[in-house]
Amino acid sequence: MTIQPGDNNSHPSTKTPPLKPGNVLVYVMAVACGVAVANLYYAQPLLHTLAQQFGISEGTTGLIVTMTQLGYVIGLALIVPLGDLFERRRLITVVSAGTAVALAGAAISPGIGSFLMACLGIGFTAVVAQVLVPFAAVLAADGQRGAVIGRVMSGLLLGILLARTISGFIADVYGWRAVFWIATVSMIVQSIVLWRMLPQSRGGTRLSYPALIGSVFLLFREEPLLRRRIVYGTLGFAAFSVFWTSLAFLLARPPYSYSDSVIGLFGVVGAAGALSASLAGHFHDRGSTRPATGVLLALVVIAFVIMGVYSTHLTAIIIGVVLLDIGQQGTHILNQSVIYTLNHEARSRITTAYMTCFFFGGVIGSASSGYVFEFGGWVGVSWLGGMFGGLAFIYWLTELKTCRG
Repeated sequence: MTIQPGDNNSHPSTKTPPLKPGNVLVYVMAVACGVAVANLYYAQPLLHTLAQQFGISEGTTGLIVTMTQLGYVIGLALIVPLGDLFERRRLITVVSAGTAVALAGAAISPGIGSFLMACLGIGFTAVVAQVLVPFAAVLAADGQRGAVIGRVMSGLLLGILLARTISGFIADVYGWRAVFWIATVSMIVQSIVLWRMLPQSRGGTRLSYPALIGSVFLLFREEPLLRRRIVYGTLGFAAFSVFWTSLAFLLARPPYSYSDSVIGLFGVVGAAGALSASLAGHFHDRGSTRPATGVLLALVVIAFVIMGVYSTHLTAIIIGVVLLDIGQQGTHILNQSVIYTLNHEARSRITTAYMTCFFFGGVIGSASSGYVFEFGGWVGVSWLGGMFGGLAFIYWLTELKTCRG
């Protein structure tokens, strides 16, 4: 089953029905996205432990998250566009195997320097999730693309959030290195499963690789909706990263003084928000993208207000986690549902343009969060996250004004 060049807007074969939200392959791709992207977040609930292990400050420990996200940004720029050029199944399985190698490097790292380099490699190859999402958009049935993307993104978002819970429990029982060894085995298994289950699908572009990369900038220049959705995504993920980078520092101190496994449980709370956010794809399919975006961005700001004012109350933190994840992840799903309607033959490059900026926002958020917590405490972190969310909401108001005018 092969997609011929230039057929990105059609389905792979008349013998194979288009993907609908309930198809088994949608769930396979959702799980694969979750397993792949989880590798970016295994270290987050362990930051306090890793700071003690390597003898570094909280601010420096935040660089672990930053290096992983920086690697992801580089991978988005250099690997994801290949989904429009090469055979996607082969690309996905090879890059997944590369993630396994990087994870093994983290597991054997003797010091912070080698660990940071391994994190860079993990981020660089974990972008396989962003090859799978536009691949699902290619295979999806017309009129149900938003729902299919939402289902696949639910797997990705659950991977982001449950990674923290899984990591915390494994680290408490077997030590932090076991987290990365288990992740290594998971990626090897995933490579095999995807090779057997994914259909063959070749990108439709005939551009050379340098021209392919250059065309990403042209898409950014020529698509105003892409630029607007990039702003929402970048600022939203900056706020998201501010919170999750410093949460472990807050919860490891009084009045909480939680262990790695308990800190990791907050990923389960966030997962509830992620599942709710998956409904955002249905709002897109029903034509309610714009108002839904405004509501979701407002939830991000409200979450930081609640957690900043009531930082010593566990209930407030839990409510904030749920609201933040519904707001951020729901906006992200709407963003992707919008941008994948722009140019059917350039979905991987559109992903590169959007996700590179998206994770650059994460780099800014995570890099600043550790240092803000070190010098300004949780109140400073709440102000920082609320500022990013507030800027996104204010920008959404300009969209509303433009449409009314």
